Amino acid sequence: MSEINNVVIVGSGPAGWTAAVYAARAGFAPLVLAGELEAGGALMTTTEVENFPGFPEGIMGPDLMAKMQEQAERFGARVEYEDATELELAGEVKTIRTAYGEYRARAVILALGSAHRRLGVPGEEEFAAKGVSYCATCDGFFFKDKEIVVVGGGDSAVTEALFLARFGSAVHVVHRRDELRASKVLAERLLAEEKVQMHWNSKVVELKGGDVLEAAVLEDTTTGERAELPVSGLFVAIGHDPRTAVLGGQVALDDAGHIRVEEPSTRTSIPGVFAAGDVVDRTYRQAITAAAAGCRAALDAQAYLAS
Repeated sequence: MSEINNVVIVGSGPAGWTAAVYAARAGFAPLVLAGELEAGGALMTTTEVENFPGFPEGIMGPDLMAKMQEQAERFGARVEYEDATELELAGEVKTIRTAYGEYRARAVILALGSAHRRLGVPGEEEFAAKGVSYCATCDGFFFKDKEIVVVGGGDSAVTEALFLARFGSAVHVVHRRDELRASKVLAERLLAEEKVQMHWNSKVVELKGGDVLEAAVLEDTTTGERAELPVSGLFVAIGHDPRTAVLGGQVALDDAGHIRVEEPSTRTSIPGVFAAGDVVDRTYRQAITAAAAGCRAALDAQAYLAS
């Protein structure tokens, strides 16, 4: 594969496909390495998306990704369903290797995304998108007047629990310690919320149900005693891991492992390499903010290539 591409986009979530749309419309015929098993990113495991502009009736996550891909390909983007396994990003021509070969490019856009940390308990995979969620903003509305569990004790978990209290009849916060790790202001706000019930020194060890989630099994971390908690929704908020292992330390990262960019641009520490989406964003992690960053990355790459 001796051809040198103008732009190779690694990743195919909202950031990757939006970057592809913009780069393709600019005439750069970008190549998208969409991934072999996880093409489409986190939205592929999301049910109905109701907060993405332009879809007043809502749209299923996989359908939204399919439309983005269709739009990018319409303008000339090319797609390979391969995972990047090794990258050489220094120099004017970059090399991206996969299990099937290698690709070269003058500019690379990293839209690698992030992975939700999972509980790793029986039933978690079975009830994904059937009661188990990793995004309260995305799915909270679907649990109106139902009992909900939030797992975690940091700022993210507390923020999600407070948000879900707007919808659920009760919110059970399960934390393996006897005090929250969240900031004092957030912790006080959570403990004052009348819909919230704390389960201290507890962890979820199993999820049960039929077609959808019906109960979470909690275990006391001090006594080992187990109890079944009937719930309709369970939100896991124990952190995210940006998918940066493949970079091999070539690109500067922040203290949480996200790629550093030269805000407000998407330039990384390596000329000709840009980053967008959840692999950069440690704050918002929404489809619309990822898409916006993908647009910026494509424009930055266009300016770099023009220079």
